[in-house]
Amino acid sequence: MPPARNVGQVFFPLDEELALLPGTLTPSLQEAVVRLGARMPFREVVQELTCLKYVTTTEATVRRHTETAGTAYVAWQTEEVEQVARTLPAVPEGAQRQLLSTDGALVPLVHGEWAEVKSVAIGAIQPPVLENGETVVHTTSLSYFSRLAEAETFTHLATVETHRRGTERAETVCAVNDGAEWIQGFIDVQRHDAVRILDFSHAAGYVAQVGQAVLGEGTPAFKAWLDTTLHDLKHESPDQVLQMLRDMQHELEGGAAAPKILDNVRTAVQYLEKRRSQMEYACFQAAGYPIGSGSVESGNKVVVETRLKGAGMHWARPHVNPMVALRDVLCSQRWAQDWSQIATRIRVDHLKERHQRQRTRWMQGRAIATASSEIIPIVPATTRRHHHLEPNTPIAHRRIIRGAIHQSDALVSNPIALGMNQNFDAHPPGMNGLLSIRTFVILGTC
Repeated sequence: MPPARNVGQVFFPLDEELALLPGTLTPSLQEAVVRLGARMPFREVVQELTCLKYVTTTEATVRRHTETAGTAYVAWQTEEVEQVARTLPAVPEGAQRQLLSTDGALVPLVHGEWAEVKSVAIGAIQPPVLENGETVVHTTSLSYFSRLAEAETFTHLATVETHRRGTERAETVCAVNDGAEWIQGFIDVQRHDAVRILDFSHAAGYVAQVGQAVLGEGTPAFKAWLDTTLHDLKHESPDQVLQMLRDMQHELEGGAAAPKILDNVRTAVQYLEKRRSQMEYACFQAAGYPIGSGSVESGNKVVVETRLKGAGMHWARPHVNPMVALRDVLCSQRWAQDWSQIATRIRVDHLKERHQRQRTRWMQGRAIATASSEIIPIVPATTRRHHHLEPNTPIAHRRIIRGAIHQSDALVSNPIALGMNQNFDAHPPGMNGLLSIRTFVILGTC
C-alpha cells in the first residue's frame, strides 16, 4: 500500500470566536512575547520567559512573533492614513495647545550601512511654571510616530498620529525643531500656521561656533562671552545678537583667519540670519511657548536608540519599521488600546493567506479538470505491453482486464486526465497515486 499523503492546513471553527492567533502560543502569551520583544533583545526575552516559568521558547520564535506584530501594525496605520486622506473624517478633539517636534536618529543596518529614522513627538503644552528662578514650560501626554522613510513619505504617514491627536483642531501648535529644511516641509503639510521655533540649544550651538573662532575654544573669555550672549538671545531681541555675530565675522575676514574657520563662521551666521523669525525667544516665553525640542530628542533616545542601537546590533532594512512602530506604541503608553488592533490585523492577514492558499489549490484543480477533457491518447496495438494473466482466468474476464489495463496505461501516460475527480483538483496525485488508480481501475472493472 502506498504511503498516505500529508494532510493540508485546516482551521477550527471557534478560532475566530475565541480570538486565537496563528501559532502555538496562547493570545495572552503571544502578546507578552511581542511586548518583551519590543523592549529588549530577543535572546533576553527567551531568558526572561524561562526564568519566570512562563514558557520555554526560542529566539527565532520571539523574533518571528515580534516582527509579525510590528508588520501588522505598520500595515494598519498605513491603511488608516489612506482612509483619512480618502474620506476626510472629522478631526478628533485634542489639547488646545500642542507641541509638534520632529527629528531624526541614525540606526545601524546590515553590511555597515546607516539610515535615519525620522520621528515626530506630539504633546500637550502646560502653563508655564517658575523653577529655580527660571520660567519653564512642560509638555505632557507625549506620543510618537517613527519611520525609516524619505521626508515626503514620512510626512504623509505621520498624519495617522497628528489626526489621532487632533493637531489640526488645536488652537495653537508650537513647532519646536532644529532648522532642517525637510522639517519645515513637514510643518507646511501638517500645520502650516504653526508657531515655528528654532530649538534654543540648536541656535546656541551656532552662536558658540562663531565665538570659538574669535575667542578660542574653552578659554575663559569665550565662556564669559557665551553666557552673556545666550542670556541676551533668550531674553532680548535676536537682532542684537545677530549684529554681534556679523561684526565678529567681519573681524575674521579682515584678519588672517584660516579659510576653513572663516567658512564655518559664515555658515553659522547665515544659518541663524535665515531663521531670525524663529528666534524670538523672549516673545515665545512671554506667550507661554516652549523653546526647546527636548521632547523629540529624548524620544529619539527612548523610542529608537534604546532598542535599535544596542551593542552589536545591525538591522535588515525591512525590519526597522515594524520594530519602531511597536516602540511608538510602548513609549506612547498606548499598548492596551493598540494591541487589539494589532491582534485583529494578524488574524485578518492570516485569514487572507489561508484563503489565498485555498484559491490557489482551487485554481490548480480547475486547470487540471479543464485539461482532462482532452482526448486520452490510445496506446497503439504494436506498442501495447503484454500482460500475463493466470491460465485459469475465463476468456471474458481476460478481455475486460486487458482493456482496463490499457485504459489505465493511458491514464498513467496522461496524468492530467485524472483531474475529473474533485479530490485530484485540490491535490494532484503523485506517482504512488497513479499506481493506486491503475490498480483501482483493474479491480473495479473486474
